[in-house]
Amino acid sequence: MKQTFQWQSGLFVLISFFTATMDLASVGLSSKEAIQRLKEGNQRFTSGQSLKPNQSLDRVKELSNGQNPFAVVVGCSDSRVPNEIVFDQGLGDLFIVRTAGQVSTYASWGSIEFAVEVLGAQLILVLGHTNCGAVAAACKVPEVPGHIVTLINSIKPAAEKAFRLPGDHINNSVRVNVAMQVQTLRKLEPVLTKKIKSGQLEVIGGVYDLATGYVEFLDEKFINQMNP
Repeated sequence: MKQTFQWQSGLFVLISFFTATMDLASVGLSSKEAIQRLKEGNQRFTSGQSLKPNQSLDRVKELSNGQNPFAVVVGCSDSRVPNEIVFDQGLGDLFIVRTAGQVSTYASWGSIEFAVEVLGAQLILVLGHTNCGAVAAACKVPEVPGHIVTLINSIKPAAEKAFRLPGDHINNSVRVNVAMQVQTLRKLEPVLTKKIKSGQLEVIGGVYDLATGYVEFLDEKFINQMNP
């Protein structure tokens, strides 16, 4: 009970501090609206009609007192997948957490929870990409130096599940890895599960195609089949 009280008290202080500088009028974009905005942005990008919104100096000044990103993107660190560009968004639109293979641990989870609980984002997109090097390493299990092995070990379960799927093993593993990470976030206590149950948060998955720039949003049936 004491630990719970301390957590709630600390969160209250954190929320109070940051919401004091937020533009609350822009908070409230629903998960469905956020998904649509991402899809429309990616459509513009792949058709060569990017608007490059919210990238002016005026936008910089506007955001100097706070931020209200409409979505959280948990993506891979790969330099070929710059999230704001592929979704045709700008400054302050997306809260991005990136690691190789979009592997999440405590620091990532805390960052995601912050974006949801404090900044008000109602959508989390776990975004993998085709021919991911981290996933390929987990499929082939090579000798790797240092802490890289922790990434591979986190992705291995997805690579093993993907063996039963027809087609390319690495890209199947990419999809399974995303689906399993979505499931993990949906079950993350206490912040995310509470938001999901109340209908204030949606967690989805997608895969970016390095060859076309197109983002495929994963089918819910596929995600539900890939429990971590």
